Amino acid sequence: MLNLTGKNALVTGIANNRSIAWGIAQQLHQAGANLGITYLPDEKGRMEKKVAELVEPLNPSLFLPCDVQNEAQIQSTFETIREKWGKLDILIHCLAFAKKDDLSGDFSQTTREGFNLALEISAYSLIQLSGAAKPLMTEGGSIITLSYLGGVRVVPNYNVMGIAKAALEMNVRYLAAELGSQNIRVNAISAGPIRTLASSAVGGILDMIHHVEEVAPLKRTVTQTEVGNAAAFLSSDLASGITGQVLYVDAGYEIMGMG
Repeated sequence: MLNLTGKNALVTGIANNRSIAWGIAQQLHQAGANLGITYLPDEKGRMEKKVAELVEPLNPSLFLPCDVQNEAQIQSTFETIREKWGKLDILIHCLAFAKKDDLSGDFSQTTREGFNLALEISAYSLIQLSGAAKPLMTEGGSIITLSYLGGVRVVPNYNVMGIAKAALEMNVRYLAAELGSQNIRVNAISAGPIRTLASSAVGGILDMIHHVEEVAPLKRTVTQTEVGNAAAFLSSDLASGITGQVLYVDAGYEIMGMG
């Protein structure tokens, strides 16, 4: 029943084969979606080469540089989508960043620069990309971002990223309210802790994963594929009545009251 054939999907945030965005891209491809992939460009082109090799089996029809701190690159990305595809159906936002120094220590010592940087890349970028996608989602669409429990509860060594995720989840609700009249749905997936390049910056990530394995009802954490399956569902017509929501894909950990 889950069929994304004929749907154009832009996936951001793939860094390597541990990325949650990679799990999502694989499941969208398996469901038949036509993929566009963006990567974060660097001076030596290492990321471009690494991501290009990784996604080659998915046969993306677009492969574009997109640094969300670069307005011209965002405009170029969506202009290329308009020229090559004509429309966009699915936007996957898997972008987050904070300075490592701002993920530990006393939260009251968060720097202004670090706060602004985390909020810009991790939360404001969803507004940017959604605004650019809006005119291309002429047949409606689905926008999905990735959140984490640290946006609603205090998690050790998450600090400023928790504030960014709280902002991100509120962005989802305001965007859903705005875009719903165009049949564009906006949702977030709050995934359980997974060992990724991004999560490796969070101190004690392995302890967090082991804690989830002990406490969560399913007695384990989740995989990139499971998050990808949820994203494929939210991208599809099977989720046509769902918008403005945060879907927890965390083996049930969020419901538990024990710490």
